[in-house]
Amino acid sequence: METIYLDNAATSFPKPPAVARRMAEYLTAVGATVNRSVYGAAQEAGAVALRLRQRICRLFGTDDPTRVILTPGNTWGLNLVLRGFLRPGDHCLVSAMEHNAVMRPLQDLAAAGVTFDRIPCDGAGRLDVSAVEPLLRPETRLVVLAHGSNVSGTVQDAAAVGEICRRRGVAFCLDAAQTAGHLPIDFRALGLSALSAPGHKGLLGPSGIGVLVLDPAFAAQLTPVVTGGTGSASDSELQPPYLPDRFEPGTPNVPGIYGLEAALDYLETVGIDAVATHDRRLTARFLAGLRAIPGAALVGPDGTEGRVGVLSVDFPGLDNAVAADRLEQEFGILTRCGLHCAPAAHRTLGTFPRGTVRFSLGPFNTEAHVDAALEAIAAVSAG
Repeated sequence: METIYLDNAATSFPKPPAVARRMAEYLTAVGATVNRSVYGAAQEAGAVALRLRQRICRLFGTDDPTRVILTPGNTWGLNLVLRGFLRPGDHCLVSAMEHNAVMRPLQDLAAAGVTFDRIPCDGAGRLDVSAVEPLLRPETRLVVLAHGSNVSGTVQDAAAVGEICRRRGVAFCLDAAQTAGHLPIDFRALGLSALSAPGHKGLLGPSGIGVLVLDPAFAAQLTPVVTGGTGSASDSELQPPYLPDRFEPGTPNVPGIYGLEAALDYLETVGIDAVATHDRRLTARFLAGLRAIPGAALVGPDGTEGRVGVLSVDFPGLDNAVAADRLEQEFGILTRCGLHCAPAAHRTLGTFPRGTVRFSLGPFNTEAHVDAALEAIAAVSAG
């Protein structure tokens, strides 16, 4: 039985062929790390790392590659922002749709004297922008927002939130885990202080690498959460004060750098607008088909506006875990069932603790994949 991969919100698959090829080329023919040596292979690796930073700048509307921090992943980047910026007595705002990559470190910080409030969202996960400003306090220093929900696909109005933060002098961090590579994102236009994204989801790269783009004024207020060797300023036992070295201790994931650089080359060639159009077309087809299936309920926005191709389905007549297992075992449809590391989002959507079955689309999915998933959903929901 052929399998159909619809779990791109967890990690994208398949990857562009050049990703594995470039990683293998590095491991078999280059081998040197970056920022440590001056021989030819090391300089080649350094050039690839620079190209990656430049591609990230172009992707997110910035112009200084030193502001691009290469991280071990999105969770690491978000922890750097939260733990490196907030101090006891500070106040933070988050949405009611956040992932545990934000909520777990924030709960840790709350135990140490940081306070936070959740901006309310409606039953489809849409942020109440009018509630943002009344929740701001004199001690509010940071707003963190999941740009797109990993449960419902709901995309928040980051521009409106960014304008409020800019006017009130509050730092603004965007978690682009579900939107980077799927939608155009402009760092400057959104008024961001920080943007964090994983390399392995919509950016189509390997796991174990992420990107954190920083505004210089925000970076100056950020304390590294990990320090160590950088290959630079080796005469000092103090962490270098300049970017990106200040936030990149230790030997980097160079195979990941090669893989992600190849993935972004692919995305630049295809174009983010084309990816977004493909995403909307498949999402519209999925939504239209789902409306005709009794016994399967959509969770989240019932339309293509204000969402990405992350679609949660509840099977009220079944245990959702049983439904997901049947989808795989009988029809080869690969999904993710449960609470998706986002209990706050499920509480907002009314699906806690039951969870949902999540279908998430990627650029290599087709209309035939969507049709096969809909046929499987209809069969499972019918019993």
